[in-house]
Amino acid sequence: MKKICHLTSVHPPFDIRIFYKECKTIIQTGYKAVLIVPHDREEEIDGIQIRALPKAKNRLERMTRVIREMYRAAIRENADIYHFHDPELIPVGLLLKLHGKRVIYDVHENYSQTLLSKEWIPPQLRPLITKLVVFEELVGTKFFDGIVAATPSIAARFPTFKTVTVQNFPFHDGSVMNSSIPYNQRERVIAYVGVISTSRGVKEMIQAVALLPSQLEVKLKLAGIFSPSNLEDEVKTFPGRNRVDFIGWQFHKDIMTMLGKARIGLVVLHPSPNHIKSQPNKLFEYMSAGIPVIASDFPLWRKIIEDAGCGLLVNPLDTRAIAEAIRWLLEHPSEAETMGKQGQKAVFEYYNWEGEANKLLAFYNSILEKK
Repeated sequence: MKKICHLTSVHPPFDIRIFYKECKTIIQTGYKAVLIVPHDREEEIDGIQIRALPKAKNRLERMTRVIREMYRAAIRENADIYHFHDPELIPVGLLLKLHGKRVIYDVHENYSQTLLSKEWIPPQLRPLITKLVVFEELVGTKFFDGIVAATPSIAARFPTFKTVTVQNFPFHDGSVMNSSIPYNQRERVIAYVGVISTSRGVKEMIQAVALLPSQLEVKLKLAGIFSPSNLEDEVKTFPGRNRVDFIGWQFHKDIMTMLGKARIGLVVLHPSPNHIKSQPNKLFEYMSAGIPVIASDFPLWRKIIEDAGCGLLVNPLDTRAIAEAIRWLLEHPSEAETMGKQGQKAVFEYYNWEGEANKLLAFYNSILEKK
């Protein structure tokens, strides 16, 4: 049995892309899947072996001690393919290549753009760190056996002959709608899932619901982890706080259950260079759940949403525009329900994980066949 070992020092153990999509795809194909990740215990879940590393107390410890432990754990696995997910693990990937291993780099974001807006990096250091990561990616690309890119725009940065695009589309099975309640019977819940940060529009979302009339009885549910953590204390002082539920990080099945009871999904990311060309997983999860979306009016997102007819586009920095979009969908439930159904239809026909899984497996097989 071939063994494929995934490595991440940044993502949580049950990351949707890594655990639920890629690792479970490996298991369903008959390969052995191992995930090396900071976690509180070693365990096997759904056939996936989780090798736990001690959690870092801070970012510096994560990028030193945790990475050393990651490399040692990876060597012990003696896997047929190593598939890693974070740019800080590029040195680990290069060391594994020195041991003659097959190595894949999974690029989730355009890091050359993302790092320029990271709040934890001092502004004067951001250009330098960005250039360092770009240089590491350039060096790594020459040696790694393959690159898995999360979007076509990311894939365009890497050599075509060793790159495959595997997009973050949701599952095709329709289980969400089977368990959800009829749209017109739902409470007026507006949902957001994912990292909760300023650049992802948390302040605008809360300010928008504060502008809505009280008779609408709106509840905004935020499911995810704050970044940075002290942002939670700040936004809890905002007007409209009594209309917000901060429900924290949730397992994927719980997220989909929540979406199956919601009326609207929000994805109002700020227009940073990395966001404009991204394809956020939450957008397609909302569509899969059959709820209309309110999304930032970026050219790529506009094409997806207008082609599917599944939601409304807004200026993500305009809280009044966000509020008006929410109000319109709540006051026009028939049209909102139709948008949700059209989005779900688009997922079933085009934007689903099953097609992406086939591309990933073919890529694995092509690498395993190389001498």
